[in-house]
Order: sequence, then C-alpha cells, then structure tokens
Amino acid sequence: MKPDLFEAPDYYNMDDLLSEEHKLVRDAARQWVKRDVSPIIEDFAQKAEFPTQILSGLAEIGAFGPYIPEEYGGAGLDQISYGLIMQEIERGDSGVRSTASVQSSLVMYPIFAYGSEEQKQKYLPKLATGEMMGCFGLTEPDHGSNPSGMVTNFKDMGDHYLLNGAKLWISNSPFADIAVVWAKNEAGRIHGLIVERGMEGFSTPETHNKWSLRASATGELIFDNVKVPKENLLPGKNGLGAPLGCLDSARYGIAWGAIGAAMDCYDTALRYAKERVQFGRPIAATQLQQKKLAEMITEITKAQLLALRLGQLKNEGKATSAQISMAKRNNVEMAINIAREARQVLGGMGITGEYSIMRHMMNLESVITYEGTHDIHLLITGADITGMAAFK
Repeated sequence: MKPDLFEAPDYYNMDDLLSEEHKLVRDAARQWVKRDVSPIIEDFAQKAEFPTQILSGLAEIGAFGPYIPEEYGGAGLDQISYGLIMQEIERGDSGVRSTASVQSSLVMYPIFAYGSEEQKQKYLPKLATGEMMGCFGLTEPDHGSNPSGMVTNFKDMGDHYLLNGAKLWISNSPFADIAVVWAKNEAGRIHGLIVERGMEGFSTPETHNKWSLRASATGELIFDNVKVPKENLLPGKNGLGAPLGCLDSARYGIAWGAIGAAMDCYDTALRYAKERVQFGRPIAATQLQQKKLAEMITEITKAQLLALRLGQLKNEGKATSAQISMAKRNNVEMAINIAREARQVLGGMGITGEYSIMRHMMNLESVITYEGTHDIHLLITGADITGMAAFK
C-alpha cells in the first residue's frame, strides 16, 4: 500500500486569505483523508463498492451539514469552511465527496431551509452524526436537464399523500434512510416530501456497471403507491425554485471539490516527473513536461481564486445561481483537463490503480455532467449575461 504523500499546491499564498478556523477545518479533513480514505479507496473503486465504514469519520470531520447551526447538530461553520472540506474529500475521491455533498446540500439543507421545526428536530441531528443517511430525488429517467418535466406525482388522500413515480442516478440511494423527493401535486406544483425507508411501495435498486464513481453507491428511487404522512411535506417552499436552491449549494461544493481532484493529479504528476528518468535526466527537466505542469498549477490557482471569491459572496448572501454555475463549470472542466494531462505525464503508469489519476479522470466524467451538465451551465451564464434563455 503506497503512502499518501500529497502536498497541497498554494502558488498564490491562498492560506494568507483564510482564517485560522478555515485552516484548522481543512487540515483536519486533509489528515482524515490521508489516514482513512487514501489507503482503501483504490481497492473499493476496483470492487465498485462504497466504503460504508467511513461514514462515521465523515461526520467527525464535520462533512455532514457543516454550515447547519449547532442547535440542529451542525458545526455552524461558514461557506468557505464547507468548500474546503469538500476540496479535501474530493482530493481523496469524488464519490466520497458526493456522499457528503448529498447529505449536506441536498438533504440537510432543504430540511433546514424549507422544513418545519418538527422536521428539523427529527432529522437534522441524526443526519449530522451519520446515524441517518439521506438522498435527493429530482432526476428522472426521462427528465434530467429539464426537471420541470417530472412525472413523479402525489395525490391528497385525506389523511396522507399517495406518491407514485421513479427517480434515477441517485447518489446514496441504496443505503439511505430517507429521501427528499420532489414531485408534483394534483395542480402540477412541485413540492418536496421526506420519504422514509420501510414505507410500503418504496424501493431503492442499485445501479451497477459504472465506469465512473465506482466507490460511490448510486441507485434509483421507485414509488409504487407509497403512503407518505402529511407531516412529511416540506412546508417552507414549493415550485421548481425549491430543488434548484438545493442544487446551488451542491454546485458550490462541487466547485471546491473539483479543485481537490485537480490538486491530487497535479501533485502526483509533479512528483512522478521529478523521479522518472529518461534519456539520462528527470522528465521534469524537459520543456513539454514543464509546459504541462506549469499550465496545471496556473489553472488550479485561477480556480482557487474563483472558489474563494464565490465563498465570500456566499457568506455575504450575495452569490447568484449564475455565479455558482460559472464556478462549477469552470472548475470541473479545469480538473478533468488536468487529470488527462497528468495521465500523459505518467505514461503507461497513469492508467494503473497504483496512482489516483485514472480514477479521478473517470470520476470527473460524472462530475462534469451531474448537478447540471457542462453545456447547461454554459447556457445559464449565457442567459444571465444576455437576458435571453436559450434552453429551448
């Protein structure tokens, strides 16, 4: 088992812009990844299994709802701390970060932002400790980039709601205890409902044969006349803006997380280039390899500055959905390009599980598509700057 020798690049002295709390939170996550994720993740990715034993560790480093107030079990941290935690976890693996992102931004956030006080007290403390795990049901087999076309629906049966439909590509679904599900009522209005495992007619079949996010549990949500108690409806907000607000938080976390994957690929390539000797000298001394490495650190630095400024705007309540889309799109594209360049630096060794690069590259093929595809985020920026939507 190879030791985790990762050293985080900080070309523009970004640490000087972070508070002591930010650095403590980040360093705790970094050390946990080195100790509990790096030694096992390649094996679990090869086996296409999610390492459930890490859930308690994720909770301990505050990865579940770090910005949720302490009164509900969260750590009460700011948005930059949340981003830094996601960066460090994705440095380990995108699938592990997906688990934390879903729990924080897509399960705990909507319950905190849109839920009743009773719902917050019932679910949030257990979600924060990992005693309870959740998933988020928006994407459907026939409705991905167009979630407003969803067909999952519920009817008012007097003393309960009757839920029918299906959701696809749902991270955490195979082991989740609850699902925050978005469905249309009889008037066609989108609402969120909390569906609990064990409710009759509710099943979560797992998705197999993935070449990406192999160490992440992905599945479906099937609702066959599921009776949902009326108190499980999220009362605070409805309409498409409700789930999209959750996606803003998740996309923000991805903008930070992708930097972690890029940093790991860069660090691996730099270390390898210094040690790999060809034609009598390290390949790091050649112009073409220096070009690759110099471009990598330049793009990482730009992404770090973009994410940090976005975090400041989030803390001030000023970050727009379009700004978040720009950062998600840019930083994931940056990361996947760096993974591909880093793989070339390693030559044939770059495709083996002895190094993390190929796993990151495969994972990022999912990250560049989920929580809004690469093209959709481009159109979000286009609509924002022109005032004209080109989605149709």
